[in-house]
Amino acid sequence: MEKLSLWAPSEYESTDDGFAPWLELSLLDTDRPLGAIVVCPGGGYVARAEHEALRIAKRANELGFHGFVVQYSVAPHKHPQPLLDLSRAMRLIRQHAFEWHVAPEHLAVLGFSAGGHLAGSLGVHHAAPYLQEEALADRFSNAPNALILCYPVISGVNFAHQGSFTNLSGGALDKAFLEEMSLELHVTEATPPAFLWHTADDATVPVENSLLFAQALSQAKVPFELHIYPHGRHGLGLAEENPHIATWSSLAGEWLRSLGWPAA
Repeated sequence: MEKLSLWAPSEYESTDDGFAPWLELSLLDTDRPLGAIVVCPGGGYVARAEHEALRIAKRANELGFHGFVVQYSVAPHKHPQPLLDLSRAMRLIRQHAFEWHVAPEHLAVLGFSAGGHLAGSLGVHHAAPYLQEEALADRFSNAPNALILCYPVISGVNFAHQGSFTNLSGGALDKAFLEEMSLELHVTEATPPAFLWHTADDATVPVENSLLFAQALSQAKVPFELHIYPHGRHGLGLAEENPHIATWSSLAGEWLRSLGWPAA
């Protein structure tokens, strides 16, 4: 498994544990450009769930796409560092698109729970000035072409998963921050198409998070697909334990193909 550091040592202030963010590659053997899925594991912005990482990239391979995992910064790092990490990863993938046989205009970002919030944040905030200051910004776009949001944290003001926002903010939950990070408030016609799934009785991140984002997409006339499964715990990942919910990954793959994603 090839790994690529996201930042040079001089560009990233590591924490006491020595963590520095990286990109994991799970590339298909191909001689033509394929679409790719860039995975953001969940973990409440305090951890990165292992079962929502490389296994998901491998599932992307099974669906005919290249897979990448962004091992992004979490607490004690705070906003905007996780978003800077994902933004950088997108630009690095596009920088290496020819070498890796990636179709650079067919990059989907997939995120679970807080990783879904991170993916969605790039979807709505990719043009933010603080994401345009790094070295690759003048040559490569950081904008996702599609979003796949799995039981995502979306809103800091309605049905919020408070722990995610506390970790992301470093503890200060003022109104301006919560509104900036409430993704449903920032959807525009420039937001990429989205595929969302959630379970109706999710006891950790309420299903209303996905519903709020879907409603905002609808109002902005952005195409989306939404699946609400009636029962299932939070953090299911590929959901092998529930064959019905496990259909989500195949459905997401079909959705990407319907958008013209080149696949093996």
